[in-house]
Parts: sequence; C-alpha cells; structure tokens
Amino acid sequence: MSVLEMKVPSPGESITEVEIAAWLVEDGDYVEKDQPIAEVDSDKATLELPAEESGIITLKAEEGDAVNVGEVVCLIDTSAAKPAGNAPQAAAAKPVEKVAVKEAPKAATYATGTASPAAKKVLAEKGMTASTVKGTGKDGRITKEDAVKAVPSMGTQPANGARGTERKKMSMLRRKVAERLVAVKSETAMLTTFNEVNMQPIFDLRTEYKEAFKAKHGVGLGFMSFFTLAVVRALEMYPDVNSMIDGDFQIKHDFQDISIAVSGPKGLMVPVIRNAEGLSFRGVESEVKRLALRARDGQITIDEMTGGTFTITNGGVFGSMLSTPIINPPQSGILGMHNIVNRPMAVNGEVVIQPIMYVALSYDHRIVDGRESVGFLVAVKEALENPVELLMNNDPTKALEM
Repeated sequence: MSVLEMKVPSPGESITEVEIAAWLVEDGDYVEKDQPIAEVDSDKATLELPAEESGIITLKAEEGDAVNVGEVVCLIDTSAAKPAGNAPQAAAAKPVEKVAVKEAPKAATYATGTASPAAKKVLAEKGMTASTVKGTGKDGRITKEDAVKAVPSMGTQPANGARGTERKKMSMLRRKVAERLVAVKSETAMLTTFNEVNMQPIFDLRTEYKEAFKAKHGVGLGFMSFFTLAVVRALEMYPDVNSMIDGDFQIKHDFQDISIAVSGPKGLMVPVIRNAEGLSFRGVESEVKRLALRARDGQITIDEMTGGTFTITNGGVFGSMLSTPIINPPQSGILGMHNIVNRPMAVNGEVVIQPIMYVALSYDHRIVDGRESVGFLVAVKEALENPVELLMNNDPTKALEM
C-alpha cells in the first residue's frame, strides 16, 4: 500500500495557521488528482485544497480545526483501485446497529446545579445565575463549557411564536477581520472628514459615451474609474495620504496601488488595482470587473489582496447615505462612496435639483494633518465635478478610447 500524506500548503507569506472550513469529500471516498477536497480559511481569504494524487482518502482533521501550515490533514491511498462508478469505498464491515437504552434519572446531589469556579466567572460576566443553567458535569455540576454555551434570557417568552437561536463559530477570516477592526480603532488616531459631490457632470459623460465605451472595450463605464482616477490625482497632490507608519518611520510611495472593497461569498474582500496611476478609464474598469468576478467566484488570491496604499469602499451600492469607513491598515486613508440622491443645490445663484453623493475620508491623524486630509477630499471633489478638464485633459473622446 502506498500512502501519500497531504500537508497544508502555505497560502501566503506570514500565514502560519489555517482552519478547515469544510470538507468537500467524505472519509473513505475515492478522489481524483486535483479534485477540490476541502475549503480552508486563512486570516485573509478562503482557499480550496486540491488532492495531490488519486486514491482513497482518510481525513485526519475535523471541520473547524485550526491546523498549522505543513501539518498533515489527510492521507491518500494511491494504490487503491478506483471503485466502479466512482462510488465511495464500501465499509469493511456492516456497522453494528445500536439500540438506545433509556437510563434511569440520577438522584440529585449537593453538586446538582452548582457552578464550578470557572463557570461562575463566565456566568457573572453574562449577568446570569446558576439556577438558569442545566449542568452536564458529574452529578449535574455546571461546567465552564455549560456556562459558555448558556444564552441569557430574552425576557418572558410569549405563548406562541418561534424564538430559536443559533450558535455558529465565526470563520477564521471573519475573526481576523474583527480583530483588525478593533485594532485599528485602538492603535490609530482615526478621524473622518466629509464633503459632497455634484455627480451631474459624470452623469452627462456616461449618458453620452457609455454605449460607445462598452461596444469598444467590452466593459461598462461606471463610477469606479472616475473615483479611482480622481483619487490617484489627489494622492499625487497630497502624498502623506499615500504613506504609512513603520515604527518611528514614515514610508511614502511613489505609486498608487488602490484597494477596492468588494462583497464576496465569504464576506468583505479588498483586492488591489496595481499601479492605478498608469491606467486609463478602460484599464480601471477592466481591472475592477476582473477582480470583482474573481472575488465572487472565490478565486481571489492572497497576493491580489496584499499591498494596497489607499482604499476605496462603496457603501452606496447597499443604500448607505453616509458612513465613517475604517482604515485598512497599514494604510493611512480610505475613501467612502455613498448613494446618489437628487437634492436641492445652489447653482449659479439658483436652487436646482442635482444628483448628490456624500463622500467621507477617514485618515490616520498621526501621519496626516487636517490640512492634507481636507485638501485631499476637496481635490477628489474638484476632479469629480470637473472630470473633462482634470481627468480627461479636455478631450473625453480620446480619454475614453485609450
């Protein structure tokens, strides 16, 4: 018998541990080489684990287990013959049928309903008493696990109506996101400045050019290319916003790698548009579409989500009017886009209805001063309200043909 030990590969630099999110095969199944056998969560993404060879698989880890990179998670018997019809390997023997035996109830003792010291501490933190928890320990003692699983009362239950609850472990990715968000709030001096943008000039350009743009390039002319190029221009004007802190040093970048927050099946992902300063409208729209599709299909890689210098997030697609986006460390700034609503606005001394978007810039005040932050957001606003001059060099036809 020839047995292959399958070890957890490294998903990326600095990642030492992953979590078995789901097994896609059963213990004893016959698997083909390169067949996806598991989904593993790292702190940055969910990746598929393909079989290295064909054979009968034996699982060595459970779903939800945290395993180190390089650890054996399954065995593949490569000498095993493929079952007829590719059916799972039959069990060696028929399992013995178990007969449930009803145990007599145990008599209550002094330990029944008594919480262990560790359980008392957990219950106290939850504001619960031992009388509301059923113990599963010896003689009915309340264990720490009982206390952890206990759910505080939600008040007097009505006579009818469902009141179910579900306890589900968060994925490693979600736990890491939560950890990073809390760290950002406590480790940075984060402030947010706001402004509003009259989107009418962009609406007019899209109305005039969007059909020809899509016919020529195969992608739509959306808002993201305008915002990305406006951000690139503003970052060149205010380089502190395009920098990061490393200990006692400030690191400034002479390139603009723009992270874009997109919603994927496993949650929020932030792929990176590399060297956005060298892209045209077509280049940005093509890259946004490519990265969004890869995120949606679960094909995005760690490398594609690493190393951005500034982030753009669009809560407007979900209907958000205004928000304070949280910085994506180690970056120093993030721009929040929001929904577009027709609002009254003063134009040339008259009140007219215009499509307005509120925008927000959150920044790390340790490295970005108020003058730079406000100036940056005003520069973004100016470029969006005057895109022909500031983003297209007064030649929109040429700018959109590139």
